[in-house]
Amino acid sequence: MNKVRISLLVAALTVCAFQSFAQELPKKKMVLKQMRLANKYFMDKWPDAGKEIVTNKARPSNIWTRGVYYEGLMALYAVDRKKEYYNYAVQWGEKHKWGLAGGVGTRNADNHCAGQTYIDLYLMDKRPEQIKDIKESIDLMVKSEKKDDWWWIDALQMAMPVFTRLGVIYQDTSYFRKMYDLYSYSKHNHGGNGLFNAEDKLWWRDKDFVPPYKEPNGEDCYWSRGNGWVVAALVRTLEMLPPSDPHYNEYLQDYKDMLKALLPLQRSDGFWNVSLHDATHFGGKETSGTALFAYGMAWGINKGIIDRDVYLPVVIRAWNAMSKESVHKNGFLGYLQGTGKEPKDGQPVSYTSKPDFEDYGLGCFLLAGSEVYKLR
Repeated sequence: MNKVRISLLVAALTVCAFQSFAQELPKKKMVLKQMRLANKYFMDKWPDAGKEIVTNKARPSNIWTRGVYYEGLMALYAVDRKKEYYNYAVQWGEKHKWGLAGGVGTRNADNHCAGQTYIDLYLMDKRPEQIKDIKESIDLMVKSEKKDDWWWIDALQMAMPVFTRLGVIYQDTSYFRKMYDLYSYSKHNHGGNGLFNAEDKLWWRDKDFVPPYKEPNGEDCYWSRGNGWVVAALVRTLEMLPPSDPHYNEYLQDYKDMLKALLPLQRSDGFWNVSLHDATHFGGKETSGTALFAYGMAWGINKGIIDRDVYLPVVIRAWNAMSKESVHKNGFLGYLQGTGKEPKDGQPVSYTSKPDFEDYGLGCFLLAGSEVYKLR
């Protein structure tokens, strides 16, 4: 990182921090109101939790996009114990017979995402059928020597919390060891030297974006939502992983390093750009990445593991931006990039643009809101 760029980042951070302190912590009732509104829009639109999702083709509703939504719904339920939320999650699991897209033999992290909610419900209900398939699928991976499955960084969020939860439930550290093998391979090996840039403390989305690939302005390509998935993965892993785990501190340091790297990249309006180091490449407000970063920072503040004075203003700006500029009167979320893996995908992104899938963006928003709601 050259001196000019460092100076620009420091200046941006200073301005952003100064402007952020002018905003107050949102009232709990208003945070809850926004979450309820956005969630109601979705539940009203999808009363049948098992209905296929049809875009360019029909897909089962236990794919990763819906799995992320239910992560958010469970987070909302944790702070707003409405029976309808619980029932909606249970309906989803039952409609799919607690199964996975791709079946038990799948090694695809996207297909494991649904297991996070299945396991969370199991922790409440203790019904063995709720985690039978996800446990069987992960057990096959644990027994295997293969460790190169997570070749794209989204995979970390989709699957790491599953391994962590199963390790805790069964008090079996083999889940933790396998999770680290997969994580470490992504971090240090995929793409030649790994997908994590130790200099910038951010992650390339997959091997297609490691150097010499560059953005139009000559910078490396760090996709906002992709890095958001890593932040969420680390949060949801650290939340349950025993601190005695030999790799706990590495996860914690990676989490702290990422958040620090994100600070100067926040836009003056509170959002983050789709391309973190090139605001000119499909630049503009984007909700999903912003929500995931706000989620990670708010969680860290609530746990007392990051500096409240530094990060709280950033979170406030991000939440206020999303709640005022993304949430429509009917609960629809604007400025949400559609599915893909880089800045140009899922475009255009605007207040009124409709992404190919609405569910994962809402999940990210609810995760953020659930932690912002806890702030004091």
